[in-house]
Amino acid sequence: MPFVRIDALHAEPARLAALGRAVHQALIETIGIPPDDLFQVLTAHDGVTSTLRYDNFLGVQRDAGVVFVAITLRSGRPVARKQALYRRIAELAEEYAGTEPRNVLVTLTENEPADWSFGHGVAQYVESPPV
Repeated sequence: MPFVRIDALHAEPARLAALGRAVHQALIETIGIPPDDLFQVLTAHDGVTSTLRYDNFLGVQRDAGVVFVAITLRSGRPVARKQALYRRIAELAEEYAGTEPRNVLVTLTENEPADWSFGHGVAQYVESPPV
């Protein structure tokens, strides 16, 4: 049920795919999503016609390897699980895509079951699908 957007600067398709795998694996391991619960938008920015802007906020020295990961998911996870997710995404982004952990910025946006429709115009978490 998480919906993931990954934006990376100067990322070739293989790196984008590796980042997608890293985030998905981290969600499986730390949040407990099913392996087939995969909804991602992966976008590379060329730095000219589209780009990512960043600075060294909170003393984190980012560079052109920066990756923004935005995850929308249902609310209710404890802080410790979220922290584990952030750590695991950074670890796997480095392992799978060669992205330095300092360059991985993650945001979570939480919502409620009624905020999701997975198709057929149905809010599957709150109503039964048509028969």
